[in-house]
Amino acid sequence: MDDKVMVITGASSGIGLATATLAAEAGWRLVLAARSEDKLEAAVAACGGPGRALAVRCDVTSHEDQTAMAAAALDTFGRIDVVFANAGRGGSPGGFTGADPAHWRDILMTNVYGVALTCQVTIPALKASQGQIVLTGSRAGRRTIAGSMYSTSKWAVSAIGYGLREELAGTGIRVTLLEPGMVDTPFFDAPKPDALTAADVARTVLHAVSQPAGVELHEIMILPTPPAR
Repeated sequence: MDDKVMVITGASSGIGLATATLAAEAGWRLVLAARSEDKLEAAVAACGGPGRALAVRCDVTSHEDQTAMAAAALDTFGRIDVVFANAGRGGSPGGFTGADPAHWRDILMTNVYGVALTCQVTIPALKASQGQIVLTGSRAGRRTIAGSMYSTSKWAVSAIGYGLREELAGTGIRVTLLEPGMVDTPFFDAPKPDALTAADVARTVLHAVSQPAGVELHEIMILPTPPAR
């Protein structure tokens, strides 16, 4: 396990950071990508410091940034075994009749275009390692939420997951689509005590990537247990 390398986008907080710290405990070397350099440096320290983790400032909507991220991973560690395409943005009020179209663009560029770019720039390295792609979808990508461009974006992530699996069949690359319900992360202004935690999702990521080569957990929906009445 010490030789394996995991690339995580959106790694500076929430699900990405929780996955990074858990993966570090399990012996993975890590490439942590996000826009916030200060938070990334703190994440590297939490994951064992330089040598065990690499911080890469990356705006996932930039092809140049993502290409540089993949190159930095290979230059530093020589391989990529798992890519966790996790970076994403939350929704905004207003629905399709009243939301700010500029925010729609940001959501779609991050949650859809950014995820697709992450896959494209890392697939050559994953073919070499016969590695794995993990995508952060959402339960919102499996049910209709009135007026939600966020839900629309996560439906698209589900489609990316299914399309990738078909495209990559025979390469040895596994594709895992995570579809959490509500997760108590910085997306929300107030705590969500009945929601999943970032650590709950992180444990699921580590479970998916720890399966033997002949096993692919392709789609995993993760929901909080309903509170006792």
